[in-house]
Amino acid sequence: IGLLSAYIIKKLYLGRHSTDREVALMALMAYLSYVMAELFDLSGILTVFFCGIVMSHYTWHNVTESSRVTTKHGFATLSFIAEVFIFVYVGMDALDIEKWRFVSRSPGTSIGVSSVLLGLVLVGRAAFVFPLSFLINLSKQSDSEKINFKHQVTIWWAGLMRGAVSIALAYNKFAKSGHTQLPGNAVMITSTITVVLFSTLVFGMLTKPLVRFMLPSSRRPSTLISSEPSSPKSLTLPLLGSLQGSESDAVNNSTPRPPSLRMLLSTPTHTVHLYWRKFDNAFMRPVFGGRGFVPYVRGSPVEMSLS
Repeated sequence: IGLLSAYIIKKLYLGRHSTDREVALMALMAYLSYVMAELFDLSGILTVFFCGIVMSHYTWHNVTESSRVTTKHGFATLSFIAEVFIFVYVGMDALDIEKWRFVSRSPGTSIGVSSVLLGLVLVGRAAFVFPLSFLINLSKQSDSEKINFKHQVTIWWAGLMRGAVSIALAYNKFAKSGHTQLPGNAVMITSTITVVLFSTLVFGMLTKPLVRFMLPSSRRPSTLISSEPSSPKSLTLPLLGSLQGSESDAVNNSTPRPPSLRMLLSTPTHTVHLYWRKFDNAFMRPVFGGRGFVPYVRGSPVEMSLS
C-alpha cells in the first residue's frame, strides 16, 4: 500500500501539487493498509507501522514541501492525541467495576498472573537485549564501538514499559466490544492493566535516575547537529539520505556528523545497508520516487502564483 501511494503520486499525478489532495491521499492510503490487514486477520498495528516506513522513504519525498510540513505536524498531532487518549482510557478502564468484580473472587490468581506476566516481560526483554548485544560486540574491533554492560542495562530497562499495544491486544483477544463475562478473560485483562500501570509508573519514574547513574553526562561542545528539524526547510532532509561520492565527502568535511541514528541512515557502511542503498537507488527509487528522484516543487501552483 505504501509503494502504491508513492507510485500514484509520482506517476499518475493524482492530486499532484495540491496540498489538500496529497495529504488526503497519504492519510487514506495509510488507513487502507490497516483495513486490508484487518480484512485478512493480520496485525493492523504492524501493518500501519511498516506502511509508514515505506511512505516516509518514498511517498513523503514525492509531494510538495507544503504537503511535507502539513503531514509531519498533522500526523504528529494525531499521534499525540491518540497517545493521550489511550492512557486516559487505561485510567478509566482501571476503575471498571465489572472486571474487577470477577477478580475479587480470586485475588491470589490475579496477583499470580500479574506477577508471571511482569516476570515474563523482564526475562523476555533480557533474552533479546543481552544476547544480541553480545553478538554485535563480536563484530566490533574497537572497544569504543562496543555496547558495554551499562548501556545494555539501560537498553533493557528502557524497554520494560508496556502501553497501548499491550492493552489493545488484550482487549482484542479476551474481550468483545470492551466487555467480558468470563472470569478467566477478566483476569487476563485486569492483569494486563496492572502490568501496564505498574511498568509505566514504577519503571517510568526510575528510568531517569537509572540513566543518570549508569550513564553520567559529560560536557561536550554544542557544535553537533541536532537530529530534530528546527524549521520547515530542514524537513527536506531524508529519512534515508542519498548523498554519494564527492557530494557526500563535501558535506562530511564541512559539517560534523550528527550523533544519532540519522548518521547511520545517511552514511552507508559496508554492511546490509550499503547493498540495500545500491538496490534502492538502482531499482526502487526510479519507479517509486524519493529524495533526488523527483523534481523539487515548493508548493501548489496557487501558492507559487501568489508568491
